[in-house]
Amino acid sequence: MADNLFDLTGKVALVTGANSGLGLAMAEGLARAGADLVIWGRREDRNAEAAERLRAHGGRVATRSVDVSSEQAVVEGFVAAVAEFGRVDCVIANAGTAGLSPMVDMTAETWHGLLNTNLHGVFLTVREAARHMKARAADGDRGGSIILNASLSVFSGVPGLTHYAAAKGALNSMSKPLAVELGEYDVRVNVICPGFIPTEITSPESQPLIDATLARSPIKRIGTAEDLQGITVYLASDMSKYHSGDTITLDGGMMAQLY
Repeated sequence: MADNLFDLTGKVALVTGANSGLGLAMAEGLARAGADLVIWGRREDRNAEAAERLRAHGGRVATRSVDVSSEQAVVEGFVAAVAEFGRVDCVIANAGTAGLSPMVDMTAETWHGLLNTNLHGVFLTVREAARHMKARAADGDRGGSIILNASLSVFSGVPGLTHYAAAKGALNSMSKPLAVELGEYDVRVNVICPGFIPTEITSPESQPLIDATLARSPIKRIGTAEDLQGITVYLASDMSKYHSGDTITLDGGMMAQLY
């Protein structure tokens, strides 16, 4: 019988914003590969629903209501995860929000409100992950994977998403020195940039964006949340143990096509 090169049995993954959308799909991919899971989301009822779905794959699942923009909530949540599972091998910083607002109409409250979750929440999450993984390495237990969920707004502009692009671009830049700092501990840091994938936070008026995506994409379909599972499992697995500091597009080839 052939080996399963991407078996995550025995590994513990923590996923933020994991009770719906892309986060839940990524968590489900990890669960299908055998990982135990800690999922964070602000709504406890949605966390419970997601956990029931994930437990169907046979692994352990813990949930916690965490607002990643709160330093105390993130620190306490990570302590609780390590206390329950003994370790965290993979952290996916996925929690985020979105909302269209032209720059000329954008208030400071809107700007800072999005950055508090989409950027500062990522900083807090990966800082705690880095501290834990560095401490494990000092005890002889080296390795780990930190995955940041960005978007194509890292590379190109979408009207009304200046604040969103600022956050995603910043977390992509943040990933590079973090990969350099953590490399000596065999901890790798990578960024995934999905193309347009409709989720619950997608605007109902998104049909023009769907049409534009289909027109530009070499693969003539709209991506689904489940399309993220393969790259997520790979980056969480030991098969990616020499893969760090990368920014990976998952867009059906759209960014490769000029005309």
